[in-house]
Amino acid sequence: MEVASGETPVAQAIAHALIEGFNKHYRIFRDTSRRAKDLFESADWQGQLTAVRNRVQFYDDRVEETVARLRREFDADSLDDATWQQVKLHFIGMLINHKQPELAETFFNSVCCKILHRTYFNNDYIFTRPTVSVEYIESFPPVYTSYYLHTDGFRATVKQIIEDFDWQRPFEDLDRDVQHVSMAVEAFLKSELPDREVNFQIQVLYSAFYRNKTAYIIGKAINGYQEYPFALAVRHNEQGKLYIDTILLDAWRISVLFSLSRAYFLVDMEVPSGYVQFLRSIMPNKPRSELYTMLGLGKQGKTMFFRDLIAHLRHSNDQFIVAPGIRGLVMLVFTLPSYPYVFKIIKDVFGSSKNMDRATVKKKYLMVKHVDRVGRMADTLEFSKVALPLSRFHPDLLKELTDLAPSAFELDGDSVVIRHLYIERRMTPLNMYLEGADEVETEHAVREYGNAIRELAIANIFPGDMLWKNFGVTRYGRVVFYDYDEIEYMTDCNFRPIPPAPYPEMEMSGEAWYSAGPRDIFPEEFATFLLGRMPIRKAFIKHHKDLLTPKFWKSAQAQIEAGHVEDFFPYPEELRFRNRFPEDASKVQTEVTAS
Repeated sequence: MEVASGETPVAQAIAHALIEGFNKHYRIFRDTSRRAKDLFESADWQGQLTAVRNRVQFYDDRVEETVARLRREFDADSLDDATWQQVKLHFIGMLINHKQPELAETFFNSVCCKILHRTYFNNDYIFTRPTVSVEYIESFPPVYTSYYLHTDGFRATVKQIIEDFDWQRPFEDLDRDVQHVSMAVEAFLKSELPDREVNFQIQVLYSAFYRNKTAYIIGKAINGYQEYPFALAVRHNEQGKLYIDTILLDAWRISVLFSLSRAYFLVDMEVPSGYVQFLRSIMPNKPRSELYTMLGLGKQGKTMFFRDLIAHLRHSNDQFIVAPGIRGLVMLVFTLPSYPYVFKIIKDVFGSSKNMDRATVKKKYLMVKHVDRVGRMADTLEFSKVALPLSRFHPDLLKELTDLAPSAFELDGDSVVIRHLYIERRMTPLNMYLEGADEVETEHAVREYGNAIRELAIANIFPGDMLWKNFGVTRYGRVVFYDYDEIEYMTDCNFRPIPPAPYPEMEMSGEAWYSAGPRDIFPEEFATFLLGRMPIRKAFIKHHKDLLTPKFWKSAQAQIEAGHVEDFFPYPEELRFRNRFPEDASKVQTEVTAS
């Protein structure tokens, strides 16, 4: 290709290196996602967890690899401004017919931000806003398939949809499952089936969504101007045959499938923007940033989140303030009241009871990305060198930053530049929720709290600091853990009973008569600092008494070490067909509960 006047062949070569680095990343990413179908069919649940965990690191590996190449081959740190501008222009040209242009732009940014100084983080050098449209990108296979009613009717069409996913394992009784789907749809529409319009069709995303031990078929029915979203959950029974566990028909329940408190999906996508556009059509209130993240494209999720944040700041005028509630010993937490997120910075000096350093805290937060969060751990967006307008910081917050985390930020003109930042969805702290809860709400919250601890343990996570303030209540009333500086893998913990005192007076002394190692945990002690208030104690003992003894914890450890992968359902038990249609319960086999 001939180089235009003022351009350099180096800029073109760098652009080629950047697009090659991204293409390699997405090829590996897609190969891993494509394997999900084989892992599901072979019931290799441990392999699926490993694939999700390993995939988290792919992006950073390719970025570092590309940065090293640019420095090695082009002495990238010494390039002048004009060359970097030309690199971007060449790169844009390479995205014209690209299938993942928005992801490639983000990759370009990630690489360049490793090389360029922060003063270059503007639209002349990186992509601060998208430059290539992602609308109507052709895909093979297509993003979705359209089905028109089979001559034999609705049930035959549903059966065809399921068979087209070409799972090699047989279904236990597909006709029965299709009948249950039909019955559930009729019940949802309250038996008042609308007249069928001439445009009636069912659109289904081409790839299934794989997570935990379930494959989800996601689509929508279109009838006239009405659209009806759905998600079918396909699972294995004890004999290794497939069956449909439920159909979700409420958009908000489908949205819960995509909660950031759960593990990312494995989905094979040539054109991810097409999948996000389709999902947005059935979940219009779900931010695109969260959808990209839940599809395993976390860096794209971060890019879109930050663009949304900057846009929100342009259209609002409230200030960042210290988050209400009990102050943390490790994190300084602030929020923007008009935006539903909290911002967390690691303090320079921790509370006296926290025996750790900054590197350990970062490691704990990264650990959250690598585990199945089972709907009980808030996902976290991690940013570096974030510039926010100084005028939007309340003086009290600036004082806390100066007093508690001076090394974490700097003032640069009219900006506050935060060197390292975590962002999470805002929830009502559980301790604050309980202060205003009535008896029924208290029991529900305490039961949810215990269930969160229980489910995290089964998923190989011990929360460490289990104080109420470290858990939040979501808008759906679900309790989620969000403070990670003391989390450990269950398999690294030593759960012990408290040994008997050598003589009775010792118990009354207030001093421990037994030694404890750094990973020793005594569940009997939980009651002392958790169950001070009688309504809370009563509810906890009623639902979770077993959490106060080592037996539960040791049993959970044994299951994990044996390779057992537990079932976690992102929908209520009562929606499962085995419970909705008890007349057929005897035909539905018990699910496999071990890998």
